[in-house]
Amino acid sequence: MPETPVLYVLNGPNLNLLGEREPDIYGHDTLADIQARCERAAGDATVVFRQTNHEGVLIDWVQEARTEASALIINPAAYTHTSIALLDALKALSIPIVECHLSDPSRREAFRHHSYVALAATKTIAGHGARSYELAVQAALELAQERVVA
Repeated sequence: MPETPVLYVLNGPNLNLLGEREPDIYGHDTLADIQARCERAAGDATVVFRQTNHEGVLIDWVQEARTEASALIINPAAYTHTSIALLDALKALSIPIVECHLSDPSRREAFRHHSYVALAATKTIAGHGARSYELAVQAALELAQERVVA
């Protein structure tokens, strides 16, 4: 693990539309607002913040995090419920993985109740709106620190 923690914060499809798409569910913060929240919450840690609408790109970034990151925070959006390929990539990581969601999928449509990502995640944070990301950064930093101490 690098001396200064490096947190990868990866975001899946349609999260580029935050602030515009279904604000009653996802809130009014934009993805840029959420990135700023993550960077503030991370303190001196380095935050690599990315978003893609493409599953393969997301998987490439997860694989990159294997060697470059101290911890991974991921909001895979709809891929949470559909992507076994993403699960397989996450299972290759030895760093902490924090699954993050703005809404609480367990309180939404039935098809959102199953998370493939949860099968590989160290921790899941959901349902706190944009604050979910700040909580995820705090958790990721704590988990990465525990890993260094152990």
